[in-house]
Amino acid sequence: MKGHTEVAPATLSVSLVDHGVEVEYLDGRSVLYRGVPEAMTGPLRARPGREVHVLVTDGTDGVLVYVEDRTTEDEILEATGVGRLLLPDDGEREREVFPGVRAARVGDFRVEVRADPGAVDERVFVFAEDEWGEESYEFVSEEGSR
Repeated sequence: MKGHTEVAPATLSVSLVDHGVEVEYLDGRSVLYRGVPEAMTGPLRARPGREVHVLVTDGTDGVLVYVEDRTTEDEILEATGVGRLLLPDDGEREREVFPGVRAARVGDFRVEVRADPGAVDERVFVFAEDEWGEESYEFVSEEGSR
């Protein structure tokens, strides 16, 4: 089996709609992350085994990265414009996803995402999903000003 590599993300079209966040891939397909994102002020720790997607957007354009995804083929990510960030197996377990946004492996199967809304000029969303459902979050300042 071929190993997976990190993939740089491209700028994608983003729509913030009443029923979720829609992202249009470079190949013309789109994905809808359903539901109004829950506001987060502290770290987000996904349940074990959940896929974690981080979106940084100004509301019309954005960059989407899959964190610790080890199943999607590199060619698919490149064709869609989605990036991939892999977390190291040993040593430093935390990596910068974007300036002001960091991801870490916590335990064996959990991913934790932290964001400093004051250090990021754009909105930061995290989507955690598996075959049983999906959850949407948005990092906000302590005052909840976004």
